[in-house]
Amino acid sequence: MTDTHTGTARDLLALVGGAANVTSTAHCISRLRLGLADPGLARTQQIKDHPAVLGVVVDGTYQIVLGPAAVDRVAQAFEQLVSAATPAADTATPAADADTLAARGAALKDDRTRRNATPGKLFLRRIADIFVPLIPALIACGVVAGLGATLNSLALSTHTSALTGIVPVTTALSQGFMSLIAVFVGHNTAKEFGGTPVLGGAVAGIVVYPGVAAITHTPFGHLKPGQGGVLGALAAAALCAALERWARRWVPDALQTLLVPTIALALSGLTALLLLMPLAGLLAEGIGNGATWLLAHAGAGAGVLLGGTFGTLVMFGLHQALIPIHTTLIEHQGYSALYPMLAMAGGGQAGAAVAVYLRARHNPSLRRVIRSALPTCVLGVAEPVIYGVTLPLVRPFVTAGIGAAVGGAVVGTFAQLGLTTGSTAIGPSGLVLLPLLDGSHGIGPAVLVYTGGWLTAALAACAATYAFGFTPAMLTALNAPAAGAPAEGAPAEGAPAG
Repeated sequence: MTDTHTGTARDLLALVGGAANVTSTAHCISRLRLGLADPGLARTQQIKDHPAVLGVVVDGTYQIVLGPAAVDRVAQAFEQLVSAATPAADTATPAADADTLAARGAALKDDRTRRNATPGKLFLRRIADIFVPLIPALIACGVVAGLGATLNSLALSTHTSALTGIVPVTTALSQGFMSLIAVFVGHNTAKEFGGTPVLGGAVAGIVVYPGVAAITHTPFGHLKPGQGGVLGALAAAALCAALERWARRWVPDALQTLLVPTIALALSGLTALLLLMPLAGLLAEGIGNGATWLLAHAGAGAGVLLGGTFGTLVMFGLHQALIPIHTTLIEHQGYSALYPMLAMAGGGQAGAAVAVYLRARHNPSLRRVIRSALPTCVLGVAEPVIYGVTLPLVRPFVTAGIGAAVGGAVVGTFAQLGLTTGSTAIGPSGLVLLPLLDGSHGIGPAVLVYTGGWLTAALAACAATYAFGFTPAMLTALNAPAAGAPAEGAPAEGAPAG
């Protein structure tokens, strides 16, 4: 951890109101996510102006966009500073000022809650919080699986025995997690729904237990190990958490340790075996068959729809509903054929940013933002471009979606012709997604199709933005001598655009 990252963490801690105002700290691929007791104490404009900050998003938590290269180290330093701080060091605000700021913060919090804390969005956020912690393992397993597939191809073409012996090793490394992903989903589900995480993992373990094959007397006939997959595990763990909370209300204190987990596990497990696993299995099978049919009969149209609208889904937080679908497809088919189409959104954002750079020739501030944000966008994190460039300007955000739709159409057309491209993991996009690709004809053709689609999205978005992304008044304002970079917007986080 460098002094620069520690200095950034120290600056941000002071600007968000000090350690006493920080209730939680976490980070994702590009953002420092903070829970603040009083959001009104955060000096948002000064945080945005900090040279290490790429943007600020307020959506349930206070999110500071730092980029993938810095966020991990800054988050570590930030957590250490919060842990080491004493309450007295952060309460030097005069009483009158503190009351004023607290009132303003409460008003901001209420307004944000009214606009963003709808039941639907809160539910989708919970679903995302179940699966997002699994992304690093999905990425690692996807890379190892891709490496194994490449080695297997080399072994078959060269008849090299040494390579043949390596393939089972890569298979074990990549499939170990995937064989138990339902358990991890159950653990996280119970945690999110107010239950004991290990109980959620325990009831989800029933889904993958080989012995369920011996259970034949169910309303749906024989059971199969893994039937229902992550969807069955999610449902069973959520039910287990609800039963646990219910049991704690009426079981005597002296018997809670014995009875509460037993009741929760037994009832939710029985329900999983008799009902949830078969129904989730039918749903998972329907998702797989539906995706296959869609790509075979309307691949180009699906690509236009998915690529072109993904940015808007991200803005409203609706993209989180797709996470279980991707995970189910990866679990049952080995890859999600929908994900690369959605990843075209990153190509559209990159192309739009290039067009803005060319059009804003006399705006050094905006061009500086683009120069710093564009490389991360190409590598798969489009948030700095979205928040700092296209979304505040509005029209370039729309033309970026047009470019993404064109790129999605390219990928979808190949799928309709029988050359399906999929991703073995969720989260990354851009060039980072290349080693995670697979498809109906292997990783090689999948990489070519995806790269061609992404470049097409970027070129189409660049052309559309250059031609239609600005009104004469916008160009005059952007290139005025005192023009500065646009202010960041505050939509919900997105993957795989980011």
